[in-house]
Amino acid sequence: MEINKLLLTFAICRLIVTVGLTVDPAELLRLGVDGQLSVDPSDVEIASVDFGLLSRAEPMAVLHPASAEDIARLVRSAYNSATGFTVSARGHGHSINGQAQTSSGVVIEMSRRRSRGSQLGFGNPNPPQVSVKEMHADVWGGELWIDVLRSTLEYGLAPKSWTDYLYLSVGGTLSNAGISGQAFNHGPQISNVHELDVVTGKGEILTCSEDENSELFHAVLGGLGQFGIITRARISLEPAPQRVRWIRVLYSSFSSFARDQEYLISLYGNPPTQKFDYVEGFVIVEEGLINNWRSSFFSPRNPVKISSIAADGGVLYCLEITKNYHQSNVDTIDQEVESLLKKLNFIPSSVFTTDLPYVDFLDRVHDAELKLRSKGLWDVPHPWLNLFVPKSRIADFDKGVFKGILDNKTSGPILIYPMNTNKWDQRSSAVTPDEDVFYLVAFLRSALDNGEETQTLEYLSNQNRQILRFCDDAGIKVKQYLPHYTTQQQWVDHFGDKWSQFYKKKMEFDPRRILATGQRIFTPSFLASSSSSANVAPW
Repeated sequence: MEINKLLLTFAICRLIVTVGLTVDPAELLRLGVDGQLSVDPSDVEIASVDFGLLSRAEPMAVLHPASAEDIARLVRSAYNSATGFTVSARGHGHSINGQAQTSSGVVIEMSRRRSRGSQLGFGNPNPPQVSVKEMHADVWGGELWIDVLRSTLEYGLAPKSWTDYLYLSVGGTLSNAGISGQAFNHGPQISNVHELDVVTGKGEILTCSEDENSELFHAVLGGLGQFGIITRARISLEPAPQRVRWIRVLYSSFSSFARDQEYLISLYGNPPTQKFDYVEGFVIVEEGLINNWRSSFFSPRNPVKISSIAADGGVLYCLEITKNYHQSNVDTIDQEVESLLKKLNFIPSSVFTTDLPYVDFLDRVHDAELKLRSKGLWDVPHPWLNLFVPKSRIADFDKGVFKGILDNKTSGPILIYPMNTNKWDQRSSAVTPDEDVFYLVAFLRSALDNGEETQTLEYLSNQNRQILRFCDDAGIKVKQYLPHYTTQQQWVDHFGDKWSQFYKKKMEFDPRRILATGQRIFTPSFLASSSSSANVAPW
């Protein structure tokens, strides 16, 4: 322990020299946490980067908490500090633009999987607690969704709403929204939470819900970590299906593709037998993509051949739909699927179907991750761009971007699917286009150093800027999902009518602006110029 204190003191002193901080090392050494405050180079290195690999920020220490109280102690220390330091919570580190990083404070390693507490003899946050009677689960904010799923399945239950990738933390997705093909039916993950425990920027541990501390509850959901750190979430559950019928169909006409997607999500109020459980789609700008992305779907002996299909503007569109079922209704699933498919206008010869366990479907992207890791193609820069596009302009977006800016080469999937705005609680901090239906368009590309100019980080980043510039010039009022902006006015424009409340709640729950500074929305009070009253980051 004495060695760790000496290392921590050294790390803080080094930061004082390099970035001008005046943090008193004793402020951190007096914390007395049950977990571990680490300056181990491997811990610091992990906390310095994220999935995007587009930025780097080295913290002065990393906290592996054993409880919410550990987190509260750290935040209280930062809040009461005469000189100040920042605190960033990090889940699985799957952010793209350094949102969970800080170079002027401490990163809290929330993920149980990377927590060193149990190895070192300290405590560890509680595992998921499932209530079968109340149909909910209380889970640690750093718990990964894959582990939540495994815990609830022991009781025959599962959360209602998902992300495509399950190796993300509960607190991380709830700080954004948490979306996948189920969102049209159940809403995003932030619409399926009953209660939260939150450590505010003052170091208070508050329980919040619709009925208790409701302003904090709605602010934190979709709040980008600006108002507090989620340490517990009470997640809504439903009976878990056993199997999934997974269907893919192709379209050469964007108008038919969009019309069918919008029709399918309009069925959200129907009985389960009269709607699909999952609706997503993706854009195919090159033939190889459909066989490579989520390739576990297809048998290698029966690859999809699309070169003979006349594509509209050289682009094809793939609709993914699923029906969940139990062994008890296996005899009726074919009829239910056939009845729904009859009303769609896809290319008749393009139907591909597979059947698999529910868990395998939910965890499908992890299979792709393992294959990419084996080829050294996972730990590369990811210049992702996620946009919410209003339904009224999605055809213009198709013409200008899919058939315009994009070339016939891509280095990752391009998802596109609609959602119902009425499934989103507008009291949350999340922002969506002001229409009844909007589309997620996600450019999930990876930058590769393979000699292909169109796959370089510079090329893809420039293409992202072109897409945003096109939307701006065409008056398409998109909203970024997992947003990243560099100016005050961009953040104000992003939040629109919600900005004044967002700012007010920031001043109430994190008045020194020390939380989640990697989002680059607010400047910490101890770093703000004494001659300026601006509270928004000038970066």
